[in-house]
Amino acid sequence: MKVAVVGAGAIGAYVGAALDRGGTEVHLLARGAHLAAMRERGITVLSPRGDFRAHPHATDDPAEIGPVDIVFLGLKAYSYAGAGPLLAPLLQPGTGVIAAQNGIPWWYFHGLPGPYEGRRVEAVDPGGAVSAVIPPQAAIGCVVYCSTEIDSPGVIRHVEGTRFSIGEPDGTISQRCRAFSQAMVAGGLKCPVEKDLRSDIWLKLLGNVAFNPVSVLTRATMGAIAGHPGTRELVLTMMYETAEIAARLGNPPKISVERRFDGAAKVGDHKTSMLMDFEAGKPLETDVLLKAPVELARLAGVAAPTLEMVYALIDLATVNAAAREAALAADVSRSRR
Repeated sequence: MKVAVVGAGAIGAYVGAALDRGGTEVHLLARGAHLAAMRERGITVLSPRGDFRAHPHATDDPAEIGPVDIVFLGLKAYSYAGAGPLLAPLLQPGTGVIAAQNGIPWWYFHGLPGPYEGRRVEAVDPGGAVSAVIPPQAAIGCVVYCSTEIDSPGVIRHVEGTRFSIGEPDGTISQRCRAFSQAMVAGGLKCPVEKDLRSDIWLKLLGNVAFNPVSVLTRATMGAIAGHPGTRELVLTMMYETAEIAARLGNPPKISVERRFDGAAKVGDHKTSMLMDFEAGKPLETDVLLKAPVELARLAGVAAPTLEMVYALIDLATVNAAAREAALAADVSRSRR
């Protein structure tokens, strides 16, 4: 099996290093100092499960890799529509694109029998822009239960978790999924192939849909949000609304809201990834995490007033932050003249 990791950041480089350790032919697409370090020294993984080093091929040119069996997509979801030049040289008939994304994927209704089969989710696939780059029939879903960070260029710190659940949108157990799962297991990771991956998607989203935007609005950690009576109630209400949307669409989460909340609360004084991105001035994944569930609530006829309200607040917060950044950049530019 030949695998390309597109976006070999914290998660992508960790997966690439594990696949390489397990004997898979793997190629990493990256850029900047991180790419330079991986080319020179390979990838060093620092993990409570044991440190290791791997030296897969790394490049910034997908044409240097050519067609592959599997693309593991480590980019943020908002980057998918613009990823065509990176993906085109890698794709051939039958290539699977494993999108390791949070939230509602662009392929959500592909291969799903029922009244919405084939319907486009505009929040995550506006005008079909993502489907034009990654055809839904190429998509393989992936829910990541793993936390990593780039400690320094070429050095990945594995914090916790090793599970990458995957599944075909139509629920079949395909040979390409089996082969990738076996390659991941050979590299020391867990990679179950699920018939009902959508329920896993909603299960993870139960926490992300609430804790992530509320953390940005309050600048608080997950433990602080869970411990404050007002935000605790807000988060639980958002989670209940989300669970109802999932159930109405036929894919209820596999555990209760209360259990999911308790699991997130136990993380303690930890900043969400969305809050860290916000503080770093990076774009936020609000479309897949919040705008899409709001769209699906309206589609399914589920009342979700709290999700709607929080989405409006986080949308305005990000617009204002972008305006401040633009104004600051303009001031700096004027001062240099």
